[in-house]
Amino acid sequence: MTSPESKTGVTPVSKPLKRPSQARAKFTVQAIYDAFVRIWQSKGWDGLTTRAVALETGISVGTLYDYFPNKQSLLSGYVRHCIDVLLEAIERQVILAPDLTWQQRVQRLVRLTCGMDVPELPYFDSGMLALEHQIAAPKHHRRVYEELSAQWQRAFDACTDLPRRPDTTTVKALYLAVWGGRRYLLLAQPQDIEAQTWVAQMEGMCHAALSQPASC
Repeated sequence: MTSPESKTGVTPVSKPLKRPSQARAKFTVQAIYDAFVRIWQSKGWDGLTTRAVALETGISVGTLYDYFPNKQSLLSGYVRHCIDVLLEAIERQVILAPDLTWQQRVQRLVRLTCGMDVPELPYFDSGMLALEHQIAAPKHHRRVYEELSAQWQRAFDACTDLPRRPDTTTVKALYLAVWGGRRYLLLAQPQDIEAQTWVAQMEGMCHAALSQPASC
């Protein structure tokens, strides 16, 4: 079986052929993602092939192709996986977590959304972000924006002890500042600010916006 990326010319943008629903399939796809990350970290995008990922995973190339016909579809599936894990983490650690003050919920929300040194989230780096143009159309970016924006709104709805309820525009502005800042920080990789300092500043910004008294 010939790997699509081994052909000459431009490899067409592709998406995963299917998403796993059974436990065995989910285990296989997670193993594929783990292998993908290991190869990515050691060899980069140019050194990554579907054959190498199949060999690293310990499955046949045919099994891998059942889900990912080329490495673009594998990257696409992995990026979507990263978003799904983030959404689930916000649900579990922020929205559904009991007995938290609003400050604690906001701290967790910002920490997860910033994604800096958060071991429970999948690995993601600037190189993956730089390749998004190969796998994501504007509609995909809008979908992620809507999903994360909705989770932020639900997170603030869970803060029943807030001094005042922020309106939807405020919630979206805070979300865009944090999420957009994370993405630009990954792309620009500035040397004059530490990631943890930036995360703390984002948290402080959100706290300040939510602590302000309502205007007359």
